Amino acid sequence: MRKLLAWTLCLLFPLAHAATEPNKTLSVDVLWQLDRIGTPSISSNGEYIVAPVTKYDVEEDKGATQLWLFAKDGSEQRPLTSEGLRASEPVFSPDGNTLAFISKRHKDDAGQIYLLPLDRAGEAQRLTQVPGGVKGIKWVGDNLYFISRIYPGKNWDEMKDQLKADKDNKVSAHQWNALPYSHFDHWIDEDRSAHVFRISAKGGEIEPITQNFGRELPRSSQSAGSYDIDPSEKWIAFNSNGWDNQVDAKIDLFLGEIGSKEAKNITPDNQAPDGSPQFSPNGKTLAFTRQLIHGFYGDTANLVLYDMAKGSERIITTDWDRSVARFVWTPDSKGFYAAIDDEATRRIYAIDAGNGKVRAITKATNFGKPDVAKDGTLVAANDSFLYPARLVTINPRNGKTKRLDTFNDEVLADVDMGTYESVTYKGYNDQDIQMWVHYPPGFDKSKKYPLMMLIHGGPHNAISDGFHYRWNAQTFASWGYVTAWPNFHGSSSFGQEFTDSINPDWKNKSLEDVLKAADWFKQQDYIDSERMVAGGASYGGYLTSIILGQEHPFNALLIHAAVYNMYSQMASDFSVHGTRFGQYWDKPEIYKSISPHYFAENFNTPTLVIHGQLDYRVPVGQGFELFRTLQSRGVESRMIYFPDENHWIMKPNNSIYWYNQVEDWMTRFAEPGAK
Repeated sequence: MRKLLAWTLCLLFPLAHAATEPNKTLSVDVLWQLDRIGTPSISSNGEYIVAPVTKYDVEEDKGATQLWLFAKDGSEQRPLTSEGLRASEPVFSPDGNTLAFISKRHKDDAGQIYLLPLDRAGEAQRLTQVPGGVKGIKWVGDNLYFISRIYPGKNWDEMKDQLKADKDNKVSAHQWNALPYSHFDHWIDEDRSAHVFRISAKGGEIEPITQNFGRELPRSSQSAGSYDIDPSEKWIAFNSNGWDNQVDAKIDLFLGEIGSKEAKNITPDNQAPDGSPQFSPNGKTLAFTRQLIHGFYGDTANLVLYDMAKGSERIITTDWDRSVARFVWTPDSKGFYAAIDDEATRRIYAIDAGNGKVRAITKATNFGKPDVAKDGTLVAANDSFLYPARLVTINPRNGKTKRLDTFNDEVLADVDMGTYESVTYKGYNDQDIQMWVHYPPGFDKSKKYPLMMLIHGGPHNAISDGFHYRWNAQTFASWGYVTAWPNFHGSSSFGQEFTDSINPDWKNKSLEDVLKAADWFKQQDYIDSERMVAGGASYGGYLTSIILGQEHPFNALLIHAAVYNMYSQMASDFSVHGTRFGQYWDKPEIYKSISPHYFAENFNTPTLVIHGQLDYRVPVGQGFELFRTLQSRGVESRMIYFPDENHWIMKPNNSIYWYNQVEDWMTRFAEPGAK
């Protein structure tokens, strides 16, 4: 059973502003002035903390990421890399005196590894010249490990020639003979495969690691989390497809001795993914996550420990109804710190490797993946609905934090962020549903406000207490709306039963949850039930399309990147229900009962439709199908198409345009502000 959220994160009804000069609100223009701190890394000796910080230039319509150095006592904050360039994936040498990172500089055709000394003056020096670029770097012993997508059978010079020939080729066609053909926003070249390599930190020849095993990393996506190297550099653990079927890849974990010709599949009996391998600091144990339901990405991930000496495994979190993710070993190899989604808040947890006991270290607001030094210094990024990510150290005993950075303080000094709280209401089958409610600046409970209902995507994730740039509830609230994020049935972080409760029926439970959320607001004295609008993206766009065909209280809808037609969704880069429940030719009744396009005869609500050409997760045809349907039925509607955006709207000026268009549409049908 889900535990109810028991704390209020801020005052529900703050006093209206005094008659003084009003502060700014969290407008979209302010959003793009903010610096964005990424996941930090701490040196083993605890002396240095480095985090990527991305700044955007709206006039130039682009961003650049610098690496910044911080002291753990908060006494230092300075840039390590140059402005105007991109730097990513900072990792420290074992002694903590050198920083490796990925950057594209000078005449680089793709991102390469650069090394920067921290214990003496000096410029960053390029270590690699890999034709296809590198990613997923790790520093173990005297070597740097990395991932590169290569043309099997070709040496580096031949690959360089092939890449140039491909670039110069006047034929634009892509060809595939098997899946996968795309991932999220890019096409996959089936002639290339991803492998792990290593190079000495002193330079020299690049040594292939996984090529020797005749196994590639998963074709769709790879990262530093796809593999790990043990401290002795004898073993590599890596993910690969455990069978020949590429339509429904079986992501297994393989263990191989570096330099040998064979890697052993250590998870052959599990049909669902086994991933995120991490060797313990003492090298005795390999930890990884395991899901059990093939074809259900929201399945609970348990933590598995593999004994390297005995070749045996044990699952240590079977009694805990939360998914393990974003974990790191403690320096003594006795446990883990992890950022866990728990009841719509991402908390830092401690997990005991011996008995599997878990302990929540933090309570309110979100935390990103932690990192820990040998002296026990624990660092992470921390954010909430009311402030963007900050770099903090965390006391592992009591969860108290100490902020290390000062980013965004000047920009936000005179910004009124409004307020928010967590509420619980009765949804489908009278079950408790958690919902975040955001109040506009100067909120006055004696007046009535319009409602903007936000419907999250996934569906198997939750809206948690963090800062959002693409769908910022406080930005919407700044227009003069009360805004809300209900974590309806199917949302993660409330347990396996709740998350899996909408499969394969995507429609009914979450629909009722959203409509009952609207009913809950109708009972609030501060809501004007005649001024209610709603919108969502991805699955949220799907559910909004379902609402479009039902009786509902909303004056207008926003539908972004919606799964509108469950049949034509076969063009996506992955299958929604096919693997687990059968394809539409096997189980047509499933798809007919839940596909929004079957309810088109009831469409009569003004709708703003938005989609991006580079969206391969929900292909752009879905948006145009919906728009043509609305227009054919004579429903007032508008289509906004971004030829250079994917599932998300990422470019500064496109994002500003998006927010402004959404505001224009919603305010036409629900006048903003108090009455």
